[in-house]
Amino acid sequence: MPTSVHAVKTAETAAIPGQKQYLTRGTGAYHRASLALFLSGFSTFSLLYCVQPLLPIFSQQFSVSPAESSLSLSLSTGSLAVAIVCAAAVSEGLGRRSLMSISLVGAALLTIATAFAPNWHLLLVIRALQGLVLGGVPAVAMAYLAEEIDPRGLGATMGLYVGGTAFGGMSGRVLTGIFAEYLTWRPALFIIGAIGLAAAIGFIALLPPSRNFVRRPGFDPRFHAKAWLGHLTNPALPFIFAIAFLAMGSFVTIYNYAGFRLMAPPYGLNQTELGLIFTVYLFGIGASSIGGLLGDRIGHFSVLLFGLALTAAGSALTLAASLPVIILGIIVLTTGFFMSHSIASGLVGKLAHGTKGHASSLYMLAYYVGSSLMGSAGGWFFAVEGWAAVVIFTLAMLALAFVSACLAQHLARRKA
Repeated sequence: MPTSVHAVKTAETAAIPGQKQYLTRGTGAYHRASLALFLSGFSTFSLLYCVQPLLPIFSQQFSVSPAESSLSLSLSTGSLAVAIVCAAAVSEGLGRRSLMSISLVGAALLTIATAFAPNWHLLLVIRALQGLVLGGVPAVAMAYLAEEIDPRGLGATMGLYVGGTAFGGMSGRVLTGIFAEYLTWRPALFIIGAIGLAAAIGFIALLPPSRNFVRRPGFDPRFHAKAWLGHLTNPALPFIFAIAFLAMGSFVTIYNYAGFRLMAPPYGLNQTELGLIFTVYLFGIGASSIGGLLGDRIGHFSVLLFGLALTAAGSALTLAASLPVIILGIIVLTTGFFMSHSIASGLVGKLAHGTKGHASSLYMLAYYVGSSLMGSAGGWFFAVEGWAAVVIFTLAMLALAFVSACLAQHLARRKA
C-alpha cells in the first residue's frame, strides 16, 4: 500500500491491529461526529432551559410563587436525572446512536405540546415527561465521545460538545425571551420545539455509527449494579460527581432567580432585555473549548480548580448594585462554570475503568439532581433573605466543590 494511502487510512480510524478504531482530528468522520454531538447538546439544553426566562411570566399568569414557578424547570431536570441512570443501561442493548435519536425527537415534540398546555399542572406533567425522554442524550453522548474519539483529543472534543450545550442553553433562553415578548409564551415554546426537531434530524443524518461499542442484548441487573458500584468505589470519581452536583446547583440557582431581581425595581428589565442577558452564554461556549484544550496541555485538575474559582468570583460580583457589574458577574460565572464542567465531564471518561456509559450516567445524575434540588432550594433563600442569601448559598456550594476537586486530584495522583 502506498505511504500516502496508508497515512489517510490510519488518520481516519486510528486502526492498529488489536486496538480500537478511534475517530481522529482532521478526518471527515471526526468532523461529522463533532457537529452531530454539538447539535445534540444544542437541542438538549435549548429544550430543557427554554422555560427559565418564562419563570416570572408563569408566576404571574398561573398565580404561583417564584419557587413554585421554578418547578417547570426543576421537575424536568429532576426526572432527567433519574432517566439518565436508566438510559445508560438501556443504551447497552439499544445502542448509543439509536437512543439519542429517539430522545431528541421525543423531547422536541413534547416541547411543542407544552405550548398547548391548558393549565399549570398539565404543563408540569409535560415538562416532567420531557425530562424523562431527554435522559437518553447527556450521559450517552459523553459515553459515545469517550468510546469513539481518540483519547489524545478527547478534551477538545468534549469541550466542543459542552460548547453545544452552552449555545443551546443560550439560544433557548434568549429566543424564548424575545418570542415571548412579542408573541406571548405559547408561540415561543412552539418555535423552540420546532427548532429542536430540526436539530434532531441533523443529528441523525450526521452521527457516524459506533465502532468501539459492543451491544449487550437483554437486561442484566447484576451487570449494571456491578458497573455503577465499581465507579462509586473508584477513589476519585465520587468527588468528580460531587463537583457536578455543587457547581451545577450554584449555576442554576443564580440563573433561576436573577430574572426576578432584574425585572423588579430599580432595574425594571422587560422580557426581551432579560432574555438578551443570556447571550453571555457565548462566553461559556468559548470557555468550554478553551478549557478542554488547556486541560489536554497543562493539566485537567489545574484548569478545573481555576474554573471553580472563577465561578465563585462571578457569583460574588452579582452582589453589586450596578447593572453592568451584575452582568459582568454573570459573564464571569458562566465562563468559569462551563470551563469547570467541560473538564470535569472529560475527567469522568479518563478516570473510569470500563463501562464508561455507567460512569457518565452517575456524573449526569449528580449534575441534574444538583440543578433540580439546589435550583429550587435557592428560591427559599431568595424569598426569605433576598439576593444576598442566594449568593451566600452558591458560594458555600462552590467552596465545597473546590475542596472536592482538590481531593479528587490527590486521590487520582496517588492511584496513578
